Amino acid sequence: MTDERAERNVEFETVKSEKIPFGKSNFIEVARKKAISKDGEESEFISISRGYTLRDGTERYKKSVTIPDETEIKEFIANQVSSI
Repeated sequence: MTDERAERNVEFETVKSEKIPFGKSNFIEVARKKAISKDGEESEFISISRGYTLRDGTERYKKSVTIPDETEIKEFIANQVSSI
C-alpha cells in the first residue's frame, strides 16, 4: 500500500488561525494558509471553516470555504457580512 501523503502534489501549511466557539461544542476558524506545490511554488489563501470539538478535545472540521488572498475580495466579504 502506498502512502497517499507522499503522492500529493500540494502540501498545505497553516500560517495563522483564529477560532471562536459557539453553541455547545462548535467553532468557526478563520485561517491564512499556504499551498506549496511539489516544485516549490507557493500561494496563500484565506480559509473559513466550521467545526466541532469532541469530548476528548479533538477537533473535527465539517465545512470550509476558501477565498483568494486579494484585498478587493476580502473587503467585499467583510462588508457583505457586516451589512446582512
